[in-house]
Amino acid sequence: MPLSDSSGSSAPSALSDGDIVETVFWRNEGEKKDRFPFRATHVNGRRAGKVLLCADQDVVPGRPCRARVLRVTRPGSPGRGFYEVKHLGQLEFALDPNIYVDRHLARSLQVLLEAGYSILLDGPQGSGKTVLSREIAAALGMEYVYFNCASVYEATDFIATLQVRAHESGTAETVFMPTDIRRALLEAAETPARRYLVFLDEFNRCRPMARNGLMPALDSTRKIFDPTTNAMLSIPENVQFCAAINNGDQFVGTTAVDPAQMDRFATLKVAYPPADEEAAILARRFPTMDPDLIDAVVTAANAVRRDDTLGVDLSMRATEEACTLLSHPAFAEELDTGEALHQALKVSFAGRFAGRPEEVRSDAGAVWRAVSASLLSMGHHPATDG
Repeated sequence: MPLSDSSGSSAPSALSDGDIVETVFWRNEGEKKDRFPFRATHVNGRRAGKVLLCADQDVVPGRPCRARVLRVTRPGSPGRGFYEVKHLGQLEFALDPNIYVDRHLARSLQVLLEAGYSILLDGPQGSGKTVLSREIAAALGMEYVYFNCASVYEATDFIATLQVRAHESGTAETVFMPTDIRRALLEAAETPARRYLVFLDEFNRCRPMARNGLMPALDSTRKIFDPTTNAMLSIPENVQFCAAINNGDQFVGTTAVDPAQMDRFATLKVAYPPADEEAAILARRFPTMDPDLIDAVVTAANAVRRDDTLGVDLSMRATEEACTLLSHPAFAEELDTGEALHQALKVSFAGRFAGRPEEVRSDAGAVWRAVSASLLSMGHHPATDG
């Protein structure tokens, strides 16, 4: 359950003695830290009108928990005073039930993030790496900062990019435009009670030399060069990094992450969900769709994924796209004949690869052969189904 809200929503109603809330505590670095070693700023997923202070030693920083309000200081004065609360126990760690996450992987990711590690998620495209990182951040009450590394050409691009800005006079100047990472680092320094997860998507699509510039941010140095100030920018302790890479010969524009860079991360392998789990996810997203049709889509997808002669991956986005087509009224008339299933898989599966399905020597043709064989084994005959 997400316990923090970065959307800037208004604060909930004022709390009263005896109220029970859900929150996330962090180490208190404020003036009352000797008496109250733990501090929280959000309740029930929204920013509280006052900070919550807790003296209980069984609090686990960063873990969602329940607490009871014992005392309200300066009632009627929002933003002033504080809530003194009692820790009631940790909440069950839970992710969105509408996504599949291997429980061992989720538990490992949770523990490593709580321990302060930087994480590297290694898996095929469309296997849910971005969704997983976002859900884990929400479940741990962390602010989530997304950054796509595919646009990084120089080490400084992680912090600011050079852009040309035009003035009303018609003149132009080159300026550094701060990235979301820089903004998050500055905000984290100002709000030490909150935790931030910076997600570096497509980490192996930026140049290796550019990645080198990020290495001091990932080790004990915890600094990175800021071109806007021409000085090193410190990485606050309440900021952690999670990166995602796609490995495989089929990927163009990726480069290997060398051992020194890998050593900065704890690496977790992400895979596609089991067929029954993927079918269950699609069934929840497309409740009006025939379950047998969903099973056919997933079975055909796994026929492509598991064919070692193809050497390609097929994203979960492909199965979702196929179900989007098949669940639309425009395909309704062709569902009974099987024409709709074949056409949808040609578009969503074979269409993701070079060439055309009927070109037997092309990548698309090879994928379509695997899909056709799978459909034939399930009783969907291309000869009669179109």
